Amino acid sequence: MSKKRTGSDSKLVYSSEQGRTCPNCGNPAAKCACRGARFIPSGDGIARVRREISGRGGKTVTTISGIQLKTDELKDLTKELKQLCGSGGALKDGIIEIQGDHRDKIVAALQDRGFTVKLAGG
Repeated sequence: MSKKRTGSDSKLVYSSEQGRTCPNCGNPAAKCACRGARFIPSGDGIARVRREISGRGGKTVTTISGIQLKTDELKDLTKELKQLCGSGGALKDGIIEIQGDHRDKIVAALQDRGFTVKLAGG
């Protein structure tokens, strides 16, 4: 069981019981109410695009992490990228997952939108 720490030295950002939590109000990310807007995933603002196979039954997935947008904006971006690639996908804990290996298309699309993009290993 996770304990909430009080004080400025540490803030809870993940709990095994609740999943990702908002570092400001301590609520689960899906129920964050401290800003009036949804939880913004942590990251440095650099979009990291990588190909993953591990733990997915041999299926290839392209993941995009590090994008600092509000949840609604991330959902819209996920939808646009899925349409661009012509495949399925999902948004999970601030990480966009697109089915298949679409790194080149995704990198080009994100750069066109003004994001700093790095191709991560994988």
